[in-house]
Amino acid sequence: MSRKPEAQIAPNSYAFETTALVKPTGFREYDARWWFGIPGDGKDPELNLYGVRALGEGLGTLMHERGIDPVIAVGHDFRHYNMGIKMTLIAGLMNAGIKVLDIGLALSPMAYFSQFHLNAAGVAMVTASHNSNGWTGVKMGIEPPLTFGPDEMARLKAIVLNGEGKARPGGSYEYVDGVRDAYIDDVAKGVKLSRPIKVIAACGNGTAGAFAPELLKRIGAEVIPIECDLDYMFPHYNPNPEAMEMLHAMRDAVLEHGADVALGFDGDGDRCGVVDNEGEEIFADKVGVMLARDLSAIHANAQFVVDVKSTGLYHTDPVLKANGAKTDYYKTGHSYIKRRVNELDALVGFEKSGHYFFNAPIGRGYDCGLVSAVAVLQMLDRNPDKSFADLRRDLPTTYGSPTMSPYCSDEEKYGVVDRIITEIKHAADTGETIIGQSIVDVNTINGVRFTLEDGSWGLIRASSNTPNLVVVVESPTAKENTVGIFRDIERRLAAYSEVGAFDQKI
Repeated sequence: MSRKPEAQIAPNSYAFETTALVKPTGFREYDARWWFGIPGDGKDPELNLYGVRALGEGLGTLMHERGIDPVIAVGHDFRHYNMGIKMTLIAGLMNAGIKVLDIGLALSPMAYFSQFHLNAAGVAMVTASHNSNGWTGVKMGIEPPLTFGPDEMARLKAIVLNGEGKARPGGSYEYVDGVRDAYIDDVAKGVKLSRPIKVIAACGNGTAGAFAPELLKRIGAEVIPIECDLDYMFPHYNPNPEAMEMLHAMRDAVLEHGADVALGFDGDGDRCGVVDNEGEEIFADKVGVMLARDLSAIHANAQFVVDVKSTGLYHTDPVLKANGAKTDYYKTGHSYIKRRVNELDALVGFEKSGHYFFNAPIGRGYDCGLVSAVAVLQMLDRNPDKSFADLRRDLPTTYGSPTMSPYCSDEEKYGVVDRIITEIKHAADTGETIIGQSIVDVNTINGVRFTLEDGSWGLIRASSNTPNLVVVVESPTAKENTVGIFRDIERRLAAYSEVGAFDQKI
């Protein structure tokens, strides 16, 4: 049995070099993320390498507990410390009696693909996704194509923090070459564009730069790469296609090169963002509606799943209604949507963050930015008489905000959201108005999404993977209503001392 890790250890101390450090809040709802640190950052780390080893031993122990075939595929993204973290995680897995298949530098969807390709029951992808440099984490699963949800994460947390990890015989290690090429082959299989669509491929110097340009060229696109050299310092912007800084860079590149579309990928390649040929930055939920229109015309009575941050158009769009499409709104989070897609046998799941989950016959059910990029280009290819901007203009007009994330610590964010839920419910019950309108619906499946008389809505929830709240607003009637709802939310949050500044506003 392992020793219990410490939740806090002073850096540059003897204890830090001899004792496992694992901050409990690093275990999130569906993956694990910690501040690992970079030299000179002045912040106390939340995890050290002994803590990573304890995590590997705990994950291996969980696999044995669940009766899972003790074989796991393990990869890492391009951050200067993540290969070392991966090798330490592997040491813990091997000590727990797990056969480890090391697939090397990877995207998260490549790691998920490797479960099918290598017949591995488990997957552990060492990545902090779009988090800034200094963060690390692990995305895990033991039932392809699903990743851990709250139940698995809670049990893993208990095993690690209580020192319940067990050493077992039978652990082994094998480096498996060629998975990258097999993954790109799998995504490109059977796809050939009828015309050379000019595409900006924006990777923010993240790991997707080693994959996306090659894949897009393979299917016949004319590719203009920007920030595709791997650089873990992210000198231009953080690779996050939901952030305005990256979207603005994509816009500038589209206009400079006269491209048909810009596709942006996050740090571990499971998300794809879009800017059209006129430089319009299209939020991923709207791109999802466009894809749903395109695919529901091909697949009769298509079932879709979307998260609560997404536009209301999935329920109101006349084209989707005419095509017989059905949409289920569910919890935000790649693990939640992935499971819901699997449960409903949906064709695709869409998240506002840009995670898209294409099920058979298009994909394998997990989120993959490259599969999403292919679907976007195929949609454009099937509409040769329309530009991407034309397809965007075909949608009913709504006025949406970016995803905004005011700071709130991991220890406090859920309590704050619980109090806000109570506040909004009280406002609805007592007839309080927002921008002069009554609250007609309060959805609490994931935080609180309140809807007003004209269909305008606002969402406040706790981020599942960073110390932040999440705020999204949309109106189908007027931009002023979107701004007014945001001002109301901003006012409410200002009353909570636990809530800090917004990363961006409208």
